[in-house]
Amino acid sequence: MNINWTKEELKIYILIYCSNADFSESKLEIDYIKSKIPTNNFEKIHNEFEKDNDYQSILKIQSSIKEHHYENDESLLREIMELFLIDDRFDILEQNLYMGLKHILK
Repeated sequence: MNINWTKEELKIYILIYCSNADFSESKLEIDYIKSKIPTNNFEKIHNEFEKDNDYQSILKIQSSIKEHHYENDESLLREIMELFLIDDRFDILEQNLYMGLKHILK
């Protein structure tokens, strides 16, 4: 699978994916994601995310992590956790997704 994302676009996609772990994106989560990226690629990547199903999202993330050598990136894991905690909750869906992404990123 060839996605042709930049490393930044991959980060945006992963954070959008995480913001949807509990099946709803909050304004706080979107604002957090936008604060972590220096460009305006958010809308483009968000539109792509909206077209993908869960299986496609995971395949894209796995493929792009390898392509961009994003393995063992502690700062990305920290940002994912910050995103999950932005609403002062860390529900079971977010916990499961975090464990899965942690496995992919290690």
